[in-house]
Amino acid sequence: MEQYDNRVDAYIAKSADFAKPILQHIRRVVHEASPLITENIKWGMPFFEYKGTLCQMAAFKQHCAFGFWKASRLNDPDHLLNPGEEASAGSFGRVNSINDLPGDAILKAFILQAMELNESGVKIAKPKPKANTEKKELIVPDYFIHVLNENPAAKEAFEKFSYSHKKEYLEWITEAKTDTTRQKRMEQAVEMMSEGKSRNWKYASQPPKGGAL
Repeated sequence: MEQYDNRVDAYIAKSADFAKPILQHIRRVVHEASPLITENIKWGMPFFEYKGTLCQMAAFKQHCAFGFWKASRLNDPDHLLNPGEEASAGSFGRVNSINDLPGDAILKAFILQAMELNESGVKIAKPKPKANTEKKELIVPDYFIHVLNENPAAKEAFEKFSYSHKKEYLEWITEAKTDTTRQKRMEQAVEMMSEGKSRNWKYASQPPKGGAL
């Protein structure tokens, strides 16, 4: 795959004027960190890859976002990353100008860390189940939040789903053994949710064998 992707040029070109310099800055810093990093477009957003996904950027109406795929595994002694409830806005919160991002050297250090994680085959940590019979709080991974934010219809459907339907989708996605499988499942999930379908809608819509329609 080529280091640069023309689709990313097109994405930046159609973004709001305030977003263009931010996206161009992020793109430059990523490639300065390593010439081995390539570009891709997934779910309508620019992604940067090296032996798997490293990070992604996006432009919205009033802000930009820049996030690391395995942010929870990065060494962050200065607590610059944003893993809490605002993680849907990216690893550094809502980016309204280049000044909202850490300096180039810090960003490059995070990028190189992300490359090392992919090189060593480190997987995204899964939440540990609690030993009780109560409903567990559903944890939606950052990478799935980003995908939902880019697909309003799927996001709305997911938010309206029952606890069990949300759980079915989240378990299916987080249990994927490879990034490729996870990405394919998210694409399928977005398509089904955009149509208001639950994960196992096919089975739910089938009448019992031998029963009446």
